[in-house]
Amino acid sequence: MNVDVPASRELAGIAELAARTTGDRLRTAFRSRPEVDTKRDMHDPVTEHDRAAEEMIREVLGEQTPGSVVVGEEGGTRGDSGDLRWFVDPIDGTANFAVGLPFFCVSIAAVAGDELVAGVVYDPVRDDMFTASLNGATCNGEPIESRGAAEDRTAVIATSYPSPRDLHGDREETLRRYGRVVDAFATVRRPGSAALTLAHVAAGWTDIAYDSSINAWDVAAGLLLVRQAGGTYLPLGGKPGGHDWHAPGYLACVGGFDLAGSVMTEVADLTIAGSGT
Repeated sequence: MNVDVPASRELAGIAELAARTTGDRLRTAFRSRPEVDTKRDMHDPVTEHDRAAEEMIREVLGEQTPGSVVVGEEGGTRGDSGDLRWFVDPIDGTANFAVGLPFFCVSIAAVAGDELVAGVVYDPVRDDMFTASLNGATCNGEPIESRGAAEDRTAVIATSYPSPRDLHGDREETLRRYGRVVDAFATVRRPGSAALTLAHVAAGWTDIAYDSSINAWDVAAGLLLVRQAGGTYLPLGGKPGGHDWHAPGYLACVGGFDLAGSVMTEVADLTIAGSGT
């Protein structure tokens, strides 16, 4: 399935429409302290609003692109075996949403065949719509450029590292590496939403981001935003020949950042030479 720039922009518009459909519900529910269930474990929360928002998104995508496949965090994979696949996270940052911290978003991305062609990250609290197509990246319709700090000592890094999964491995080595991050960067933040963090990297509001345990619906839209805005997104730990959005980890940074000279080359076990950054 070949998608040109106009078709990519049309798909991005559909994603925007689907994301905005959830806005009123999520804003109304925000800071209502909804009941929280868990999925895999206590670190993986879900609320009734996650499920309801995903169904609202599925309805719009089904109407606008009949026959497409929707891969959602809450409802799994549904749809025909067509070439167009949507990756949907109805609330990325559920833990923040559930307690009233205003850092969560809706993430929707379109993959045509083997190409990531459109994506949106919608922040309903601020009503910020980050949109990526094959024509570039915007926030609320204005072009964004991924520019910021050039080195660790002046940079803000956002990361969920170390995750509980990281700590279940070599705990001492993991904490040593995290100590290197704290020492090396001007500021370390743990915001709690990979998709919104990547949108902020795309806009130049965060300099570098790293996660070691994510899913396709967390990052598909964000990685396109970063790349279309001129930043760097490196998938980490994926299968050879696999799609970037399926890799279980990532490292992203603003354009012009010195990754080769960064402590993150050690922390993420990254080889910069020949990486195409």
